[in-house]
Amino acid sequence: MTHPFLDLAPLSAAHFASIEDRVARLLSTRQTVVIMQGEALLPLEGAIRSTAGPGTTALNVVTGPYGQTFGDWLRECGATVIDLAVPFHTAVTAARIREAFAAHPEIDFVSLVHAEAATGNTNPVAEIGEAVREQGALFYLDAVASVGAEPVLPDAWGVDLCVIGAQKAMGGPAGVSAVSVSERAWARMAANPRAPRRSYLSLLDWKERWTDAGRTALPHAPAQLEMLALEACVERIEAAGPAAVMERHARAAAATRAGAVALGGGLEPYVRDAADAAPVATTLRTPSGVVASDLVAHALAADPGLPLAAGGGALAREMIRVNHYGPDATAEAVQGALAALGGALAAAGLTVDPEGARSAVAEAWRPR
Repeated sequence: MTHPFLDLAPLSAAHFASIEDRVARLLSTRQTVVIMQGEALLPLEGAIRSTAGPGTTALNVVTGPYGQTFGDWLRECGATVIDLAVPFHTAVTAARIREAFAAHPEIDFVSLVHAEAATGNTNPVAEIGEAVREQGALFYLDAVASVGAEPVLPDAWGVDLCVIGAQKAMGGPAGVSAVSVSERAWARMAANPRAPRRSYLSLLDWKERWTDAGRTALPHAPAQLEMLALEACVERIEAAGPAAVMERHARAAAATRAGAVALGGGLEPYVRDAADAAPVATTLRTPSGVVASDLVAHALAADPGLPLAAGGGALAREMIRVNHYGPDATAEAVQGALAALGGALAAAGLTVDPEGARSAVAEAWRPR
């Protein structure tokens, strides 16, 4: 008996290359796009280890947990790392980046997360890119969460290494990812004696064995299901129109913030300024004495499929995440999440206004 997931024709090199080309069009980039056969941590780590080394001085912007991870990788590579940490309830500014450059003119590498789904903030990459270009530094960007939910434009922003994944706003699986690589970044890798070679982390291996070889023979068997799913994600975004998909995510974020405030019970947006809030996830601060992870557990007990999670680590006590990305960037998903949180808050003895929350979500979703 045949099975649609198992009995597939082999994915040809031409088909693989066509998916790369569609991802490049999604990013409006003329840079080389390499699709990596694994979750986005693969190109995120591979890009750092390929371009950073003992001679690197890196400005590592920390607006959430992934920025902390990037700093760890950079130090392991032997780079000198200058961490620019800002409170997780806000975003970094181009002015702060320029201040760091003025204090450390030797900086030649900048690492930044675009949208931090874990903390609910998003950073102004276009303005930061201008500052990085003025410095002449290599610009590395984690756009895994933001792609599909807000513009991601490596060429226009001067991003040299832009990593994306399918599992957030693109609405796909976590098993495939991609990175766009500028000519400057390729040159940095070629000059780096510590760049991974003959390794799953190696971007140079892909360049030499795939891109430079004319993309006619794949270096190894691709993750076929994940590649087809990535293609389907891009097709769906193309069919709906990227602007419409981004608008849906923006409405979900605005509706969640408005609905949470109207719900009451002591909930408030964790990211204070709406302009700093990511369109993929809205984080909420719980009232004093209410443990966020307990509240989420109560809400999920009624409906385990809701896009709710507690913050990671120490944030589990005070932060709730409403993950309204991909298929959950809908009014129904937002309404369901807030209704469940309202029930959990009421069970904890707090006064809530579920009808007010429903009305606020509906109003925020109304076309303008």
